[in-house]
Amino acid sequence: MIRKLWFAAALAVAWSVPLPGRAQDAELAKIRGEIRQMKEAYEKRIEALEKRLQETEAKATEAAVQASSRPSAENAMNPGISAILNGVYANLKQDPHSYRINGFVPTMGEVGPGRRGLSLGESELGFSANIDHMFRGNLIASISPDNSHIDVEEATIQTLGLSNGFTVKAGRFFSSLGYQNQVHAHAWDFTDAPLAMKAFLGNQLNEDGVQVKWIAPTDLYFDVGTELGRGRAFPASTDGGPNKNGFGSGTLFTHLGGDVGTDIAWQTGLSYLATSPRNRSYSDLDSTGTPVTDSFSGDSRLWALDGVLKWAPNGNPTSNNFKLQGEYFRRNENGTLAYDTQAASLGTRSGSYRSRQSGWYLQGVYQFAPMWRVGYRYDRLDAGTTSIGLVNTGALTAADFPILGGYNPTRNTWMVDWSPSEFSRVRLQFARDYSRMGLADNQIFLQYIVSMGAHGAHKF
Repeated sequence: MIRKLWFAAALAVAWSVPLPGRAQDAELAKIRGEIRQMKEAYEKRIEALEKRLQETEAKATEAAVQASSRPSAENAMNPGISAILNGVYANLKQDPHSYRINGFVPTMGEVGPGRRGLSLGESELGFSANIDHMFRGNLIASISPDNSHIDVEEATIQTLGLSNGFTVKAGRFFSSLGYQNQVHAHAWDFTDAPLAMKAFLGNQLNEDGVQVKWIAPTDLYFDVGTELGRGRAFPASTDGGPNKNGFGSGTLFTHLGGDVGTDIAWQTGLSYLATSPRNRSYSDLDSTGTPVTDSFSGDSRLWALDGVLKWAPNGNPTSNNFKLQGEYFRRNENGTLAYDTQAASLGTRSGSYRSRQSGWYLQGVYQFAPMWRVGYRYDRLDAGTTSIGLVNTGALTAADFPILGGYNPTRNTWMVDWSPSEFSRVRLQFARDYSRMGLADNQIFLQYIVSMGAHGAHKF
């Protein structure tokens, strides 16, 4: 009897302990069930998030349509207003009133280094706003330091929302010829313009006209555009432009740009300017040292090649960044050169004139710490070949056209600047300028630039 009881107890214990295989199957089934439940829960959550996303996008689209159909806060009697203040101290070895760029036909305007000593630089006032859902307006006026005049640098209307990447701009604007010409002077990396811009663009070219630009819908940035202008300024004219119907200048331009990884961005461009100056005047000296006024009439063709490379670690320029920038210009002119146009008693003498000239600059600016940058720029001009008919025929001598004598100006420029914020900058610059034949000009500038108000972002 006892033996039977022990056997029954052992059998009960054996049945109460699960077999290893059975335990694993149960555990696997349990895990599969939990995974299935989690999957179903996540799918439901994803569906809910996608629904919320669609609803939010629909609301954003509706808000954008409504905003485009009525004036925004900026233009509802409240345009964006900005002011740029600029002050300079200049220490110049050579007299700035006698500044010239030997070998090149200069403009009658101011392309020199400015005044000696302390002076108020050019101040700037800007107004911008969306006019309606079709147009945007922009007005930028500069005030001369001596309070003698106010110049309108830019006054444009520009289309908004044209299809297929097109924009149209009309009014007065800085031409898209080259790279730096489009940038306002307060945003330049150096105090003054490169020699090539002074010699070929009269410092900076702005036109009265219309611009049409197309931006391709591609990952790689590509644009192409054209400008038709009155020809109001050098190299087209020195007197405000011709008194005629039609256009006095035409420009073609294109740019290509992109990124290399996250650290590097680049852009390159090619531009072409065609114009026909009429009585484009400049001052010179005759063989006796007497001031004379000469003028050129004919055709002027200018090519410009530009390139920009920007580097910033991981695309963040806050602490460190580097910018390499350069432009090459080549100009051909063919026409008539009139000598001493003010000498009524002798009568104006004129003859053929042809020239082929070029120039370039290369500059680099490195931000080595937050708020601090250093930079260097090298400028060089090549007077090339010049043919003056009045000299070739013996009517006058080369000494009667000293400014056009063969010479290749150069300049070396160094700068360091401090920008405590995006609205202020203090710059110290030193240049050794060989624009004048046989005269080296050591130029030291201490400059401040501050921006107040709603100022838009600058170009790439």
